[in-house]
Amino acid sequence: MFDINSYHKANSVDEAIALLSQNPDAIPMAGGTDILVRLHGHNKKFSHLVDIHNVIELQNVTIENDGTIVIGSGMTFTGLAHSSVIRENIPVLNEGGSSVGGPQVRNVATVGGNICNGAPSGDSASPLLVLNATVELKGPDGVRHLPLYEFYQGPGQVDRKDGEIMTCLRIAPGDYKGWSAYYYKYAMREAMDIATIGCAAACKVENGKIAGLRLGFTVAGPTPLRCWRTEEKASGMGANEELLDMVENSVLSDLRPRDSWRAAKDFREQIIKTLAKRVLREALKRNTEME
Repeated sequence: MFDINSYHKANSVDEAIALLSQNPDAIPMAGGTDILVRLHGHNKKFSHLVDIHNVIELQNVTIENDGTIVIGSGMTFTGLAHSSVIRENIPVLNEGGSSVGGPQVRNVATVGGNICNGAPSGDSASPLLVLNATVELKGPDGVRHLPLYEFYQGPGQVDRKDGEIMTCLRIAPGDYKGWSAYYYKYAMREAMDIATIGCAAACKVENGKIAGLRLGFTVAGPTPLRCWRTEEKASGMGANEELLDMVENSVLSDLRPRDSWRAAKDFREQIIKTLAKRVLREALKRNTEME
């Protein structure tokens, strides 16, 4: 049995915000795949719920007139997989989303829940980081936007204020047009498993030179992380083996892997270096200008 102390169902974003404001201990629940696990473990933090599962306005993927892709926070990973907008413009997000649990989980788990969970291992985090996604939140004080990398504040902690819900993720056209990207999740089992390390790379190549590089990792620190120093070093380098070697040797300076019962720190460090090189190579292969 689940120890639920209060439950309210919202049918719109505004109703959800009102219910959250009226119930300060409540948290929004979309798919519930993470929350119900915690409730099964008798975690009191998750015992007051506002259900936003049926809020239709959160369940769309659209492209605005300027090319900005808008992903509703209530989109399931199965829904993303069937979205022509995602498949044709940012398939790297589906590479991350397809590794979330099994089919039954992906049918109900949402991209917003995966991000708001704040887990360092969230499978959609790395792809969204290298797409420079922006989080949109709406609450009693209005709407605010912030970069995804600023939304994460610590293990299981995100910058969602009381009464707020994440309404969508926004990806500007300049952050995906002309870029190629790839994601890979390393886990101990090929079946459903939490990532030991997740890595995404996105690159923009002009005249054989790196015009832009982004690297995003999960389970390589207390939050999903971008590799800012390595990305800066890559600017202007040739899209070749020298670049790949530099990334392999530099990437650990941006990250903070640790020991855990899942994997030792030194093992994670080796996987990080290997994945950084392998994933960037695949991203470059998707760009026709690679040398």
